[in-house]
Amino acid sequence: MDIISEPKIRREEVLVLVDDDFNPRNVCIVTGAAAGIGRATAVAAAANNILTVGLDINEEEGKKTEQMARDMGGQMVFIRTDLTRDEDIEYAVAESAKLGQIKYVANIAGVQHIDPVDQFPMEQYDLMQKMMLRAPFYLSQLTIPYMRKSASGCGAIGNMSSVHGHICTMNKPVYNITKFGLRALSQSISAEGDGKIRSFTVSTGYVKTNLVLKQVPAQAEQRGITPEEVIQDVMKGKSRVKEMMSPIEAGNLFIFGFSRFAKYLVGGDLLFDGGMVLTY
Repeated sequence: MDIISEPKIRREEVLVLVDDDFNPRNVCIVTGAAAGIGRATAVAAAANNILTVGLDINEEEGKKTEQMARDMGGQMVFIRTDLTRDEDIEYAVAESAKLGQIKYVANIAGVQHIDPVDQFPMEQYDLMQKMMLRAPFYLSQLTIPYMRKSASGCGAIGNMSSVHGHICTMNKPVYNITKFGLRALSQSISAEGDGKIRSFTVSTGYVKTNLVLKQVPAQAEQRGITPEEVIQDVMKGKSRVKEMMSPIEAGNLFIFGFSRFAKYLVGGDLLFDGGMVLTY
């Protein structure tokens, strides 16, 4: 299993861009900041001189991310947030607005559950819908007015989709649904944003995160194969690049999407999947 252990974030791997809006007066809210892609994105945003606010239910790991960001010379504040609770989301946005101008939001938090449609627990369906689709919608609803009130009237919201926002694989029906939904959310925000409030999605294949690691045994059981076969044949099998992406490589895509270099990324999708979707 070491092949997909979550790697450490090294400063030399962080994409650092020159952008006048990447400054401590502007705030970037990142969900899922306690681990994986959310952690990497929070660290990358802070390393780009943006005041970063990380949200997650896991306070212990969220505080570790906060310290990682500060160790890189960035500014980050962690706020423990249950994304299934509206009052938690409202509090996090209100506190973020006190720190500076809310300019960017990265909706990354997610969970996974492996079961076919006819066996999928509805309580798990409800949890995933609340965390992975409703919370991004509500965060967008609450933060867009702040973006519009900024000096330029501009802002950007990045949503973590997936190859599963393009193609559906077996035993992940609700994950598939939420990832397709985030693409629709990004396009909807962009349709209303007049080119000033931009939204986009990031779609990757399998990334070296604990979320991926945890689903290997369930995938093996559902498919009747070994964990090693899940890694080699399922997770890497359709990719032309036979190496999983690191979390910081995914986090860097959010930084690019937020930057001045992405002003034409309006409702679009950054599909960095090693060729899984388009070359199988």
